Amino acid sequence: MAQLAPIPGDTDQVDPAAVVANLDGPDGGAALTDSEFSAAVAAVTSAFGDPTRRQIYLFVRDRAGGVTASDVAAHFGLHANVARHHLDKLSAGGYVEVFVHRPGSPDAAAKGAGRPSKRYRASAARATGLGVPHRTDDLLIVLLGRALALVPVAEAESMAESVGEEYGRRLASQMSCGEGQRSFRAALHAIAEALTAHGFAAHAEARGGGLALIKDTCPFFDTAKSNPVVCAVDRGMVKGMLAGLYGEAVPASESSRALGDAACVTVV
Repeated sequence: MAQLAPIPGDTDQVDPAAVVANLDGPDGGAALTDSEFSAAVAAVTSAFGDPTRRQIYLFVRDRAGGVTASDVAAHFGLHANVARHHLDKLSAGGYVEVFVHRPGSPDAAAKGAGRPSKRYRASAARATGLGVPHRTDDLLIVLLGRALALVPVAEAESMAESVGEEYGRRLASQMSCGEGQRSFRAALHAIAEALTAHGFAAHAEARGGGLALIKDTCPFFDTAKSNPVVCAVDRGMVKGMLAGLYGEAVPASESSRALGDAACVTVV
């Protein structure tokens, strides 16, 4: 059983100076905007603010064949549910990906022999570093905003939500890998983690007898200010992830920063 020896320079929190030093723009370009900076810090802190989780990520990263929650639990002396919680946090942030491994020969696997196991491996998309949200003031986002302005509002909003929902379902499949449904609360917290990793700095909280997702930043904010229909994208993402992690639901936008509100709120 491995002891959780501190990583050199490790503390109970992410070192802000270390984070700041790595938050330049892509390819050494312009520094992130204030909103992008806040989103990047929130994403990194959410995934790696816990020292045990940082060591678990390094453990997973060094094993090309992936690991199970039981492997992590045994290596670090954790309860299996605690190990799974850390792995799911890393999965929601996109730092590890989930896949199913069926032991045995290819012939045995083809016949369904062997008990499949849910495994985690480092995400190839994050292999070269922690990663921060991509800058969103590029040509594609500008093009999207102008294209949506040419489409009738109802049609544009429906299209934006549909695209978001499809992407959300794809994210959920990477997070769950066919496992049983999560509780509504657990699913919403996992969705908040995934949204944070995508630049939304989101968290879930109780509101009016239900639950709501609060998003303090938005990667589409500049475009959404002139084209609020873009907000339907993240509503669709929530809908798609909920469908994959919990079940069909109809989220609704309660407030939007693009319309002058203090935060973007999606209620379910």
